[in-house]
Amino acid sequence: MDIKVSEKIPKDAYWFLFHNDELLVKEGEGNTTIPLTCDIKLLVSQPADVQSIGIFHEHECFIATISNDNLLSGFSFKKVRPLYGYLEDKYFWVACRAFHIINWMKTSKFCGCCGSSMTILSHEIAMKCSNCGHLVYPRISPAIIVAVIKENQILLARSKRFPPNRYSVIAGFVEPGETVEECVKRELREEVGIEVEQINYFGSQPWSFPDSLMIAFTAKALTHEITIDNNEIVAADWFTPHNLPDLPDKPSIGRQLIDWFTEKYKHTSIT
Repeated sequence: MDIKVSEKIPKDAYWFLFHNDELLVKEGEGNTTIPLTCDIKLLVSQPADVQSIGIFHEHECFIATISNDNLLSGFSFKKVRPLYGYLEDKYFWVACRAFHIINWMKTSKFCGCCGSSMTILSHEIAMKCSNCGHLVYPRISPAIIVAVIKENQILLARSKRFPPNRYSVIAGFVEPGETVEECVKRELREEVGIEVEQINYFGSQPWSFPDSLMIAFTAKALTHEITIDNNEIVAADWFTPHNLPDLPDKPSIGRQLIDWFTEKYKHTSIT
């Protein structure tokens, strides 16, 4: 839907506007914020493919695409993930939700059953085929992420996708017919050759890069010898709280697992 922002749109609505996977933000006086309706009315280009994604702190939130033509001073496009620490946390996570949904809309324009065009529904976040009525909801891919502990050490690995010297805990997508606990055991066995027990739930986190739901666990190592697969993992080792390598960014639940380990074992002796 292409619209001109009008009086029908709440004046205090938040707008998550994207251009080539970058989010439009307003910057000024040391703050980075999400534009409101009053800001959007000042822009030369107007939003397209507008969709409400619900109410946040009594403010309606809209997502849309927009061109980057003739931006006013104080507005700029930014990648979403690096905005952590610049946007307030509460806005950062709504921006992640917006990013997830806008990318799903972009890749769901045609029906997977008959090839006809899809239309976004107004009463729920779903796409409906204009021909056969097939419904499609946003894709959410469940994945496990696990901190494996051996005495006072944590297992960290380096993926070939990571920046140089970056390590994190093991993660992987859940396969059809598999429980999350079975996925934990399989991923560890396949990627680093480690067997575990005492798999305990830690927490979960939506991760919109691109469409994951991360389900985090802690586990105790039954075996200690590491055998990397040399496919997903290019290096792995055991680390104490006192000799940790370069770690993931703060917002990720992988970093939360490592921070939990560090706090729990920081007073133990180095072995």
